[in-house]
Amino acid sequence: MKSLKVHLLRHGLTDGNKNGQYIGVTDLPLNKEGIEELNWLKINAVYPDVRIGFVSPLLRCRQSMEILYPDINPIVVDNLREYNFGRFEGKTAHELEKDADFIKWTSGKADSPPGGEPGRDFKIRTCLALNQVVNHLLSSGENEGVVITHGGVIASILSACAVPRKPIFRWLCQNGRGYTVRILPSLYQRSGLIEVIEEIPFGG
Repeated sequence: MKSLKVHLLRHGLTDGNKNGQYIGVTDLPLNKEGIEELNWLKINAVYPDVRIGFVSPLLRCRQSMEILYPDINPIVVDNLREYNFGRFEGKTAHELEKDADFIKWTSGKADSPPGGEPGRDFKIRTCLALNQVVNHLLSSGENEGVVITHGGVIASILSACAVPRKPIFRWLCQNGRGYTVRILPSLYQRSGLIEVIEEIPFGG
């Protein structure tokens, strides 16, 4: 069975990213700077040439797909949506630095923000999203596809499944950028392992 390549890309810049806010389920659009940067990268860097795409349902990801891959009608995968930050949604770390619940969460003493998504559930959900992508590629006969999603989702998938092994924060990537992973279906089905082979886009 042939290996698969999945290109994991983070959406373009939003005002929430620019302001350092925790933005998960809030459905922000790309800002002007984010749109301009993606268009610049599309011209000056090289994104993988693929025929099939998968996207988070949130607007910033769908807009990024439209800019980078206008000829693809992407498959929306609900499990690719970003982490729910609960009460911390829309706040900055500076605004929350004296909040007791925030201190507990960032120190690892709480699994989730108040009203937010438990970390273990997020890990399970994002791994399920990858599994949905892999299964669709296998059933479609395609061996390569692009996924446009969120920084937290990419980091969660790679920290759970990827070699080389790295903690989640080491897999965070900039807007409009990401990683290509190689997946051997037999190995993936046995162990859930994938291999990170390069950063994308090339020259970006």
